[in-house]
Amino acid sequence: MRLLLRSLARWPLWALYGLGAVIYFIAFRILRWHVALASRNLANAFPEKSDAERAAILKESYWNLGQTLGEAFWGFRAPSEELRRRVVIENREPVLRYAAEKRSVILLTAHMCNWEWLLQAGGAELGFPIDVVYKPIRLASVDEFFREARSRFGGKPITIDRFVYELMRRASEARAYALVADQTPVRKADKHWTRFLNQDTAFYVGADKIARFLDAPVVYVAMRRVRRGYYAARIHVLAEPPYDADLEPPLIERYARRLEDEIRAHPADWLWVHNKWKYAKGADE
Repeated sequence: MRLLLRSLARWPLWALYGLGAVIYFIAFRILRWHVALASRNLANAFPEKSDAERAAILKESYWNLGQTLGEAFWGFRAPSEELRRRVVIENREPVLRYAAEKRSVILLTAHMCNWEWLLQAGGAELGFPIDVVYKPIRLASVDEFFREARSRFGGKPITIDRFVYELMRRASEARAYALVADQTPVRKADKHWTRFLNQDTAFYVGADKIARFLDAPVVYVAMRRVRRGYYAARIHVLAEPPYDADLEPPLIERYARRLEDEIRAHPADWLWVHNKWKYAKGADE
């Protein structure tokens, strides 16, 4: 499997776009993979839209996902100059200032557009390592491939089960920690509930705890599709230390509001097949 993935990463981008089109056709047209789930998510999130409008968003989101998968493989071997040309970070200044001050920073993003390119281009453009926190992939060879790919520009991917240990070990170092923060907490985990896309929604609160432990600023990195193969990213500072005991509004609430605005503006770029609403509020009590 690892050999196959490495082989795919050598394909030209135009061929990987073709592969993405095939993936779209099989997943959406034939297998109907998670279509019922994604349709339900869209109906709950946008009750004001017509069936036709939601159907168009659904179709486009699957197409974008197939294209993004193709882009991701290409990006795992792409030259840094090409990644920087295709993902333009519009305002690097806040993060560069934190790096110059030797301060750690928490980077929050989401399953929006091409999050793999965002990590790669961020490491290439900003010039300092970004450690991404991720859930390990069950197949060891695939997990190893992704760890290598995400380490190209000095970052050290950290599995979520080792994050606390690595955080303690590196606490004295100035690092950038990236979290794709729109994942759903397990039932028994600490969580923040809010109204998000017209529904009660749970978010992890780990970013707030990490920021307080490291005394680190937190930024949201928003990604926008410009056209096929080209993106723009913009940094929004969510909070900076010193932190009050009760930050208002809470850090995760600030993240949720930013993300919701992005999704409402560009709904087909979010990962609707992700089961964000696994359980109702109060089901974990």
